[in-house]
Amino acid sequence: MTKRVLLVEDSQTMRGLIVSTLEQLDGIEVMEAPSGFFALKVLPREKFDLILTDINMPDINGLELVNFVKRTPQYKDTPIFIISTEGSERDRDKGMQLGANEYLVKPFDPEKLLVLVKKYLAV
Repeated sequence: MTKRVLLVEDSQTMRGLIVSTLEQLDGIEVMEAPSGFFALKVLPREKFDLILTDINMPDINGLELVNFVKRTPQYKDTPIFIISTEGSERDRDKGMQLGANEYLVKPFDPEKLLVLVKKYLAV
């Protein structure tokens, strides 16, 4: 069964890197969202097994997105990873308090991302 991942990232280069990393796993389908606003439009209409989000985006930031996702019954149990350049302990703590399951700091190790995705999606 295919697992669906929503990738919310405003940098096209970073989206490409993450998608090419995830494509190494069988049974993963990635939908790219170039902004938090786009993600909020697609989330109610689709079903995702994992959400990956940046923090710094032009419209709705990743922390607001995590907060929304964890308050939505359809997604409250969906794992969510933050992948951000914001590496301070304060940013990490805030993301985790809002309900993120993992927090990776850019530049991140693609192998670590694969290990985490396998762990949460059992692929």
